[in-house]
Amino acid sequence: MAHYAFLDNNNIVTEVIIGIDESDGDWETKYSKIRGQVCKRTSFNTQKGKHLKGGVPFRGNYAGVGYKYDQKLDAFIPPKPFESWILNKDSYCWDPPVPIPGSLVEYEWNENTISWKKR
Repeated sequence: MAHYAFLDNNNIVTEVIIGIDESDGDWETKYSKIRGQVCKRTSFNTQKGKHLKGGVPFRGNYAGVGYKYDQKLDAFIPPKPFESWILNKDSYCWDPPVPIPGSLVEYEWNENTISWKKR
């Protein structure tokens, strides 16, 4: 069993499916031909650039609808939460330009002031 993400013309994930394991052939290519849409394999066990079970991370993150596939990084990147946030190329996720002073329970991001605001 393997997971595959279908991409639109802007490399945005439109759907993620469970499919046939790549050990049985090149299913990225086969699914692409069947659907007429680019298909990329994704790892259910990869999040923030790490493999949850200690294996080799694959394509940065498990793909989700709305994620973007970055060809240069060969990684799935989640949607950018705020314009000011910066892509962390180790975790393949977005970091705020100012570190959070506490926890997300206590603070929320204010894009207008580019700062954290106490809840």
